[in-house]
Amino acid sequence: MLSLLLLATALIVWPQIKAIRRLRPANKREIVVPPYIWLAAAATGTYLVAGVGGLVAGAVLAATGRRILRQHKQNRAQSQATEALSDGLGGVIDELRAGAHPAQAAEGAAEDTPAPAKEVLRAAAATSRLGGDVERTLSEMKQPLLGKAVDQLAKAWRVSAKHGVALADVLDATRRDLDQRAAFARQVHARMAGPRASAAVLAVLPVMGVLLGELSGARPFHVLTSTTAGQFLLALGAVLVAAGVWWTQRITEVEP
Repeated sequence: MLSLLLLATALIVWPQIKAIRRLRPANKREIVVPPYIWLAAAATGTYLVAGVGGLVAGAVLAATGRRILRQHKQNRAQSQATEALSDGLGGVIDELRAGAHPAQAAEGAAEDTPAPAKEVLRAAAATSRLGGDVERTLSEMKQPLLGKAVDQLAKAWRVSAKHGVALADVLDATRRDLDQRAAFARQVHARMAGPRASAAVLAVLPVMGVLLGELSGARPFHVLTSTTAGQFLLALGAVLVAAGVWWTQRITEVEP
């Protein structure tokens, strides 16, 4: 155990001196610790304090929390990208109804639209200017944040080209549908705030129970970290908590 503690200390104080840092100004010579060192230090500390069961429990909870945060960030970025595309389509519609060519309208709207919606409008403008198949261009685009919206936009362009419907009217219907989906996602997300808060409270209750047990003298922490049954129960409890939190996140999170 002492060797593991010394190894963790050595990893933390491992020198990160490079020539490029020595050439920097004195006020910019920050010390950068690689992430794997923090991970190794955290794993070693958890093992020394709570044993193998605590290490398994920490790994399960950390992986679950990281996945939930990543999914939340992805959904938020997807929502922002969809709203940006909707605003960009509004600019295209205004230009089309003013008599502009589709290529000119899409290119002009792309100037005021943030990425990745900007790339979608620019691709449509370039293909339309060259007389190509806009539907095919949009269908072949790889946009993880705008996959469904781009497919819907491609279908709208096909309807206009195949049936002679005014492009401005078809794009306006597409824009309204995107807005309605975004509004529905925001509404559901707001209504699910209560269940998510309740799930968070329930996830913290086991920790509160251990703390209350320690205050009352029952020594549950000693049982969990120093006995075989306690180690198994610690890992099993972490797995059950992680499963509950992940399932709650899955049924309450709405993709835009």
